[in-house]
Parts: sequence; C-alpha cells; structure tokens
Amino acid sequence: MNPRRQFLKLTGSVFTSSLMASASFHSLASMSDESTQSLQTDVNEKSVSADKTYQIVALVFDDYETLDLHGPIEMLGHMKNVDIKLIANTQICKSYQGPRVVADLLTSNIHPCDLLIIPGGIGTRSLVANNTMTHWLTKQISASKKVFSICTGSALLAKTVSLNHHKATTNKMAYQWVTSLNHQVDWQPSARWVDDRKFLTSSGVSAGTDAALFWVSKLKGISEAQRIARLAEYTWNHDPKNDPFAVSS
Repeated sequence: MNPRRQFLKLTGSVFTSSLMASASFHSLASMSDESTQSLQTDVNEKSVSADKTYQIVALVFDDYETLDLHGPIEMLGHMKNVDIKLIANTQICKSYQGPRVVADLLTSNIHPCDLLIIPGGIGTRSLVANNTMTHWLTKQISASKKVFSICTGSALLAKTVSLNHHKATTNKMAYQWVTSLNHQVDWQPSARWVDDRKFLTSSGVSAGTDAALFWVSKLKGISEAQRIARLAEYTWNHDPKNDPFAVSS
C-alpha cells in the first residue's frame, strides 16, 4: 500500500476513535445533576446502613426473670455494631433470682430504638396494673422499630392496645392469666415464638433465647445465628412450631 494512503487511513481511524471517545465523554457529562445525585445517594445510604449501630433498649424492673433478659441479650450482643441499654423507672433493679442491674436509661423519657425488649417474670403481675408503665410503654412502642417480648412480658404488651389484632404467644405456664388480659390479641397456644409484623413474642424463659437467635437470622442471616449459637455452645430450637410446652386453647 502507498505509504501516504496508509498514513491517511491510520490518521482517519485515530480521528474517528477520538470523536467516539469525545461523544461518550459528553454523554456522561450531560447526565442530569439529579441522576448523579441519586446514584451518589444510593451509594452513601448503603454505606451508612452497613455501618449503622443497631440500637437495643431492654426494659428491666424488680422481679424480672433473669434468663428472660440475659439469654436474648447474650445472643443479640454478639452481632457486630450493636448497642444495648437497659431502661427502668429506677436506677437499680433486682431480678427475681437476686442479682441487681443498673439501668442506663429511665422511663421518664422515650428512647427511639431499633429493638425494644420486654422480659417477663413475677414482677409483671403488679406492673400490669401500673397505669404509668402502660402509658410509657405505649409511647415507647411507637418509638421502636421492633418490639420483642419474652415470657410474661407479653402481659405488659397486652395492657396496651398496640398488640391488638396481632398473633402473639406467652409463657404457657401463665397462659390463662396473660390471655385473659386482652381478648383482642390472637393468642397462639402452640408456638415457641411468634413473629407478626412489629411484634416478636416468645413463650416462657428459655424460648426467648431461641427467638433472639431467630431475630439474628432475620437481620444477619442464618449462618450468623448458627455462629453465635455455636459460640455460646447452645442447642438452638430454630422451629417456632416445635413447642414442647404447648397448651390447648
């Protein structure tokens, strides 16, 4: 081929490639500011979501059942980026078994959170008649993304209208008493735990630990729940229908 024609052909190819690259650049540059901001917002939101601390607030009161509280927070507390605070109407509360805990927060205020935990215990027998507690709990439920009761903690929920028209369960040894407090709740007599929209309610005492691992699996996946169960050397009952203590309705 003539050297001059070869040079012109090569030059033309380079020029065409340059035009295409320039067109692509201007096409990207002409993207609307709104589209660019939307893309950046999506990236930022995913980043923030991944790093966001999961806020847990757990109610305590005199004569709460020790394992109702400490079983679930043992499991939930092994997730990354979790902050757990205790809330009570007094600074120090004594569990039914004797050990005392110090509250981080007081029920004189409402504290927005990702998860509100409500344990049960003998103390709920008197708390259900405490209108101040019921009024506070109703407001706190509204400020919580998810509410998790263990054992007779569901009795405190039942005294609010918040649990109405939801499926729920409770300690089967106290089933008749708890269910008598609110007939607008769809009580489940055979369930290790029940997850219905905003409310996660478990059966008695140790069932709360099973339900907590279930919630870990919902948040972080089944492998994370299994990892935590192994770490605690705990045999997890992961089937909510497997309720050894079921009662007839």
